[in-house]
Amino acid sequence: MINVLIVEDDPMVAEFNRKYMEQVEGFRCGGWASSVEEAKKYIAEQAIDLILLDVYMQESNGLDLLSFIRETGVNIDVIVISAASDMNSVKKAMNFGAVDYLIKPFHFNRFLEALTGYREHISIVRERSLLSQEELDRLIYHKSLTKELARLPKGITKSTLAMIWNCIQQHNKVLFSTEDIAESAGISRVSMRKYLAFMTEIEALSMETIYGTIGRPVYQYRILPQAEGIMNSFI
Repeated sequence: MINVLIVEDDPMVAEFNRKYMEQVEGFRCGGWASSVEEAKKYIAEQAIDLILLDVYMQESNGLDLLSFIRETGVNIDVIVISAASDMNSVKKAMNFGAVDYLIKPFHFNRFLEALTGYREHISIVRERSLLSQEELDRLIYHKSLTKELARLPKGITKSTLAMIWNCIQQHNKVLFSTEDIAESAGISRVSMRKYLAFMTEIEALSMETIYGTIGRPVYQYRILPQAEGIMNSFI
């Protein structure tokens, strides 16, 4: 399990990042720090593998923590998650050893790519004493198998998926059924079930079972918060 410290002065943003992180297998939130000084205390007292670090905070600059980690030789990796998009901040973060840099606001799929790539990186570091060229390339260039996640399975086409996603976004109710979208998209319910099942599998949608007073249960769907970022990687 990868133990993560979130360093972010906005508690709502910190909670948002925590919820995103907990959707990715292999990660555990070990704590939250609202300043660089508070983060230093966590580092001294707890075993932390990875820090999700903001740059602009009211009482401190996140890059100071990065500098501290490198100067003291603490074995902790850092992924920067910040609205700071200026070249100077990005260059400093990379020079100080940040393993990735996400600019707010970001799509969930980019967050997923960052964490999955880091998890693969850690797996190689922890389990290998010798490396193949392919494994070394992944470490150096942060090449991730996450790209494979964006491949469409057999029977799902990009154009139809995009059309269905557009119909879902235009639907004016929070919950919708297979029949609702099949009718507006003009395709069969059998085909629609296949696409909705795929979108549920990749966590763009959630499915709920509605039981009526008589008859069979009705399956209804809703759009999940991270859906847009996930769907953008497929369409």
